[in-house]
Amino acid sequence: MRIALVSALLLLGAVSPALAAPAVSEVKVSIGAKLAEKTDVLDQREFDILTSELQHAVERRLPPRPGGGVLNLVIEDAKPNRPTPRQLAKTPGLSIQSFGVGGARISGDYLDPAGQRTPIAYSWWETDIRWAPYGSTWHDAETAFDRLADRLVRDQFTEKR
Repeated sequence: MRIALVSALLLLGAVSPALAAPAVSEVKVSIGAKLAEKTDVLDQREFDILTSELQHAVERRLPPRPGGGVLNLVIEDAKPNRPTPRQLAKTPGLSIQSFGVGGARISGDYLDPAGQRTPIAYSWWETDIRWAPYGSTWHDAETAFDRLADRLVRDQFTEKR
């Protein structure tokens, strides 16, 4: 009896996030104005990497479904863990082995099929540099994207402060 009850609760816990997930037919990702101004650090290649990583993270957890809403996401800010190629070219003495903490801030909205807009706001920045030597250039930004995608699946569009 107890095993059946525990199994049912575990199953309910595993299914309920999927039931809460919004129906999304399209994910649009763009770069915000503040991030676009960081031309001393970033170029179009880096912008393409960031947008494709965010889109991939969201679509992996919320596969597009016909008849769903549109998810518009804007990467407002992002900080790399390692120097970008542009930084390396512009800064003498900077090494590819250099590292630091990074993260990202994302905003946007979800337009459901009925036309109702729900704002989206999320940011995550690493605070512990001990893990930074082991990550790639955009490791912490990708973690922020994954965490946002997980929240969207749970129908949590904004941070609770």
